Amino acid sequence: LKKFDKQYSKQELKSYVGDISQIADAKYSELKDGRGGGVSVVDIKTGGGLDISVLPGRGMDFAGAQYKGVPFGYISNTGVVSPTYFDENGMNYFRNFTAGLLTTCGLCNVGPPCEDDGKLLGIHGKISNIPADDIGISKEWVGDEFVFKVRGKVRESEFFAQNLTLTREISFSLGDKKILISDAVENCGFKPHPLMLLYHFNFGHPLVGTDTKLYHTSAHINPKDDYSAKYLDNCHSFEVPVLDCPENVFFYDMKPSGDNVFSCLYNDVLGFGVYLKYKKSQLSNFTQWKNMGKGAYVTAMEPCNTPPIGRAAAREQGILEFLEEGEVRRFDIELGIVDGRNELAELQNYK
Repeated sequence: LKKFDKQYSKQELKSYVGDISQIADAKYSELKDGRGGGVSVVDIKTGGGLDISVLPGRGMDFAGAQYKGVPFGYISNTGVVSPTYFDENGMNYFRNFTAGLLTTCGLCNVGPPCEDDGKLLGIHGKISNIPADDIGISKEWVGDEFVFKVRGKVRESEFFAQNLTLTREISFSLGDKKILISDAVENCGFKPHPLMLLYHFNFGHPLVGTDTKLYHTSAHINPKDDYSAKYLDNCHSFEVPVLDCPENVFFYDMKPSGDNVFSCLYNDVLGFGVYLKYKKSQLSNFTQWKNMGKGAYVTAMEPCNTPPIGRAAAREQGILEFLEEGEVRRFDIELGIVDGRNELAELQNYK
């Protein structure tokens, strides 16, 4: 077990600590006051410098995140808000848009509000505002590795309509500076149903700044609109905050190595970055959201199965995906840290 720049066996490591929580842990709690009251939280401490707050009370999303004490996730001005306050009508979604390190979007819509097949659909769907069931935390030795797993099941179901289940497992080993997100989405109904899924990973200051650059598997990039097209040449870099800055959105067609793709935000002054690795066969699209507004200074890396254009437009363009009756589809993402330029170079050779 190579951790903390030293090689330990299981027994050697146990001899140095009273309890593993001294080094790494996954601890369950609940927010008690304000608009976040009642939201359940699992605080993850990997022991490798990576700390993340998981929110079973909000669709197994992530709130704050830091590496060696430096925050890198973005928290909006709403803070963590309970699903009790969720209003899916129009753009009211943003009244409790925590953002956090991860907002899961879907499962019935990704993108703007729309009407599809006679049904009104809100922006980015409901899944991030549904509390999880069957929450579980396991901590155990597997050989010389001490492995942590956090699980939860989120059901997006409606009488006479969809019956979809997302089961999420977040896993890491003691001393890691990465986590693995393994999702299984099942159609528990009796007829095919549309599936739209987008992982809205949100990053803020100090990771995001004028010394930050976005790296990724080579890609063809399309701006979402004419305004974004003006800033296409600057999509990989970041400016200082300005007042009332409109968003830029870019759609990427990643060119994988085999089936593997990556994206990474790296800050030269901080000397570290955060990466995502996943398979293009599972998540064929990637979106970059860039907002340089004062107080809304955030960029997002967003692997997705369809672009965030709304279900009606996806159906019209013939790119809407469906889950068959009883079908289960898997999605796996690795989120981790690159510490220094040498590790960034290794990531760029990812195959």
